[in-house]
Amino acid sequence: MAVSVSLKRHCLALTNLHVVRRGFTSSPLPPSSVLNKFLLLLNQYFHGVEHLISWNSWMRNRVVRQKNVFYGYTQKNFGVNVAAAYYILGLGGSFRFKGQSEWFRPDPRGKFSFDFLNTPELTIEEIDLNRTLINHSGLENIVSQEGLRSLSLQGCVEVDDWLLAHLHVFGENLQELDLSHCPRITEGGLAALQHLRKLRRLDVSSLPRLKNPGLVQILLEEMLPHCEITGAAYEQGLIYTEESKTAELQRHSKETQMEKL
Repeated sequence: MAVSVSLKRHCLALTNLHVVRRGFTSSPLPPSSVLNKFLLLLNQYFHGVEHLISWNSWMRNRVVRQKNVFYGYTQKNFGVNVAAAYYILGLGGSFRFKGQSEWFRPDPRGKFSFDFLNTPELTIEEIDLNRTLINHSGLENIVSQEGLRSLSLQGCVEVDDWLLAHLHVFGENLQELDLSHCPRITEGGLAALQHLRKLRRLDVSSLPRLKNPGLVQILLEEMLPHCEITGAAYEQGLIYTEESKTAELQRHSKETQMEKL
């Protein structure tokens, strides 16, 4: 993408240069200039690509917002437990009520049973939202489930540090938390988990934004001494081999080049 932006700027510069030259010369450039036509077409192409990327981004953000609207009407008319269940299933997730063994899940087409309407007094004990679009706004639909014991957010691309900061509402009951493969989580977000004192199992594997997973593992174990932390080995980010040093230098060089572009 950086290369495309750089190429576009170069094309615009050349086009502007021709315009400036035309203003200072007595004879105009031939209207059929092949170079001018090429530059204009190239510039138009990049405008089209930018528009397409912008449109795709807008559509994705729109879908995320729609998926994570606050279910206030449902809470008011059916109760917070039903609203939480409806939100989870609508996202494509699954859950289990406290005291029951049956899990509520949507089928491959996204359809699900509304039997949870028959038990509005039951609270949710386990939630599986793996690979869904939950974000910090949507979390407001399930914060009412203070008895939540297990929450899985594996592979959720919208889960970030802001969402983790709001998990403190489950501090008295949450025992299992899976944050693996969430690309937006950083060390700062994991530090907010210190309020989950009842946590007994935490999975932080494959978090690409953690620069020193080994150090994070140590800090998490100090914050949560009774919790089993999985997903990060002590040597990750602590012991540097020649290969890791080379990879780090290459990454730094690439980031520098991208900043210059």
